[in-house]
Amino acid sequence: MEFFLSGFLLGLSLILAIGPQNAFILKAGLTKRFVPLLCLVCASSDAILIVSGAFGFGVFFEIFPKLTVFIAYLGSAFLFFYGFFAIKSAFKGGKSLEADGVLKTPSKAVISCLLLTWLNPHVYLDTVVLLGSIANQSQDPLLFSIGAVVASFVFFFSLGFGATLLRPLFRSEKSWRGLDIFVGLVMWSIAVSLVIGNY
Repeated sequence: MEFFLSGFLLGLSLILAIGPQNAFILKAGLTKRFVPLLCLVCASSDAILIVSGAFGFGVFFEIFPKLTVFIAYLGSAFLFFYGFFAIKSAFKGGKSLEADGVLKTPSKAVISCLLLTWLNPHVYLDTVVLLGSIANQSQDPLLFSIGAVVASFVFFFSLGFGATLLRPLFRSEKSWRGLDIFVGLVMWSIAVSLVIGNY
């Protein structure tokens, strides 16, 4: 249980920071669009990365450091455009609790969710390299990894379904404008940090 809790707490602490995935799941939860599916996509992706790191795949990124640089630039470009459309949506206005854009269909939603997950280099550095190296140093890497995986599932499903509690607040168009601006700024800040970090 000690190793399980260690993995759970570390995994939770890494996920809690506001990022592209969290913002996307929040919007999905507010509009009640494909919440179980998108939460499953995010948590399963994390599980794959956590297990990969625990079983030594983090070494791959140490051998090929330019790979993370490539992912960083590709991810920053995607995040910049995603942030641009979020800001544009804020100025356009007229949003409500009805879904729009990438949350219109399951395929668009899943593809966007996967891109936000797998084109974010922080996912590889934090989940595969950092969490994986700590798991390898643990006396029970398997239980540690299971704890981190459970943390990911608990967090994303709690965020997705918990977002419904904020629905009364988002009946106001001003709240949607504020959320879109917030999401856009988060995306841009991460995009800039990726470029600066690899300059």
